[in-house]
Amino acid sequence: MRLRANLVIGGTLLTAVTAIAVTAAFWTPYAPRAVNLRRRLNPPSDLHWLGTDEFGRDVLSRLMVGAETSLTVAAVTVLVAMAIGVAIGLLAGFFRGWTDRALMALNDALLAFPGILLALGLLTVIGPSKWGIVLALGLAYAPAVARVVRGSVLSLREREFIEASRALGNSELYTLWRHVLPNCVSPLTVLATSMFGWVILSESALSFLGLGVPPPAPSWGNMLSTARPFLESATWLSIAPGVMIALCLLGTNLLGDALRDLLDPRT
Repeated sequence: MRLRANLVIGGTLLTAVTAIAVTAAFWTPYAPRAVNLRRRLNPPSDLHWLGTDEFGRDVLSRLMVGAETSLTVAAVTVLVAMAIGVAIGLLAGFFRGWTDRALMALNDALLAFPGILLALGLLTVIGPSKWGIVLALGLAYAPAVARVVRGSVLSLREREFIEASRALGNSELYTLWRHVLPNCVSPLTVLATSMFGWVILSESALSFLGLGVPPPAPSWGNMLSTARPFLESATWLSIAPGVMIALCLLGTNLLGDALRDLLDPRT
C-alpha cells in the first residue's frame, strides 16, 4: 500500500510539474519578462492569478518558465553527473590496480568538498550562467555516482557470467559494456531519481545567492531572492516559488522511495 501511494503521489507531482514546464515552452499567460510598472506588486486577482512582482511582471508566467529552467538544469545535470561518474566507476572497479588507485584518489579529493561548496567555487571561476551551473553541479555530484558504480562493479567482476564472457573470448571493454553496465542500472535509477531532487534544491540555492541563472531570466531560486524585500508587503512573491520547490522535492523523494522498493524488493 505504501509503495503504491508513493509511486502514485510522487509520479503525479512530477508529471504535473513537468507538464507546467512543457507548457511554458509554448505558452504563458503573459510575457514573463514584460515590465508594467502600473501593475507592480498587485495581489492575486482575476487578471494575475498569482499577482505581479516589483516590476509588474506576471508571477504565474515567471513561475511556469522557472519550472522549465529548473527541470532542464536538473535533467541535464543528472545526465552529466551520470556520464562522468559511470565512466569513472566502471573503469576503477573493473580494471583495479593503478587505474583504480588513480581514479579513486581524484574521486576522493572531490568528495572531500561538499557538493554545494564545490559548485560555488566552480561558478565563481566560470561565472553564473545556465550551462555553467550544469557543469558545476554535474562535476560536484559525479563522485557520488562513481562510488556507487564502483561498489556494484566490484561485486560483479568476479561473478560466473563475467568469467564465461572472458572464456568466450570477449574483450574486456565488451564484457564491461555488455554484461557489467546493465547490472548497474537498478542502483543508478534510484540514485538518479534522488539526485534530480538534490540538483533542483542546489540550483535554487545557487540562484538565490546570485550564482545561478542570471536575471531577468526567471528561475525559482532568483524569484525567491528578489522576493526577500517584500516578505511582509507582498508575501505571494515568495510563497509561489517556495511551494513549487517543495512539491517538486516531495514528488522526487516519494518516487525515489517507490523505485528503490520496486527495484530491490528485499528492502
